[in-house]
Amino acid sequence: MTVQEQQGAWIDTDAVVIGAGPVGLWQVFECGLLGLSCHVVDVLGEAGGQCVELYADKPIYDIPGLPVTTGRELAARLCQQIKPFAPRWHLGEQVTGLTSIADGRFELLTSAGAALRCRSVFIAAGVGAFLPRRLPLEGLQPHEGRSVFHHVLPEAEAAGREVVVAGGDDTALRQVLSLASSATPPSRLSLLHRRDKFDPADPALATALARLRAEGRLQVVAGQPVDLVVEEGELHGLRIAPPEGPEFTLPLQRLAVCLGLSPRLGPIADWGLAMARKQLVVDTARFETSVPGIHAVGDVVTYPGKRKLLLSGFHEATLAAFAAAERRRGAPVALEYTTSSRHLQQRLGVLPL
Repeated sequence: MTVQEQQGAWIDTDAVVIGAGPVGLWQVFECGLLGLSCHVVDVLGEAGGQCVELYADKPIYDIPGLPVTTGRELAARLCQQIKPFAPRWHLGEQVTGLTSIADGRFELLTSAGAALRCRSVFIAAGVGAFLPRRLPLEGLQPHEGRSVFHHVLPEAEAAGREVVVAGGDDTALRQVLSLASSATPPSRLSLLHRRDKFDPADPALATALARLRAEGRLQVVAGQPVDLVVEEGELHGLRIAPPEGPEFTLPLQRLAVCLGLSPRLGPIADWGLAMARKQLVVDTARFETSVPGIHAVGDVVTYPGKRKLLLSGFHEATLAAFAAAERRRGAPVALEYTTSSRHLQQRLGVLPL
């Protein structure tokens, strides 16, 4: 069976953007202005990249025209800005394969089985794909996706079951609050952390956590998981070593592991692109990698004078989009301005087609 038969029909598009952080989102905008349709792939379940994952609610002061914003707000504004171009989203997926084909296009496969074929690829992967940190317990992997979930536990999986959320950061606390406030909450909800102390960046999370404990809707378990409790092939609990006293078994039916995310370059490192110190080498006129048609922008790239700033990434994405448009047309692309170009205003939906 061929790869195409395994994956289903190929989806043709002008471009694929790998990474849905602010620079990747701006890449979609610039491509849209130039008439390039985009599919966006990101291993995280929502757009925003490290801005949302690492400093969602912290102030950002160096975005032009926005004296102060947050990672979450910036991502929301960018998502609103690219709506006229209707990008196709592949969130919660990772690009697992990239191949050049004879006609100059590229074929990409994702971990969820999507098969994409495009003329241009834009790698806006930041410091790498943010993948969930896993519990270092032998034998856990066979239970992943069945009784063990990373980062987010679907409400349907938690409904009426004994649920343990492992972690102590804001993501873990939000997961607890989301499950507790669900219309179909767990029958028992536990928060497992190495100690019974939490210092969330958002004070409202601490207040809500205290309320759940006072109401008896949440138990906090202090300790480190040291082993699995498995019966007839199913995970039924964790063996816990507390800060003091003997080990004990914490029963569960579903486990949500919320231990944060770790950036890894992943399959990108195996695509044969020129690299220096784990970053992609690009030219500064087209922001093209060593493979024509594959561009890279943002923190994943290196070149003389590179600065890891969002502003720099927005500039890089703009030049990369023009290069891709010129490659597709085989001719230079005239510069137009959104203030005066009827053509661009039609693409933005400001004027009727």
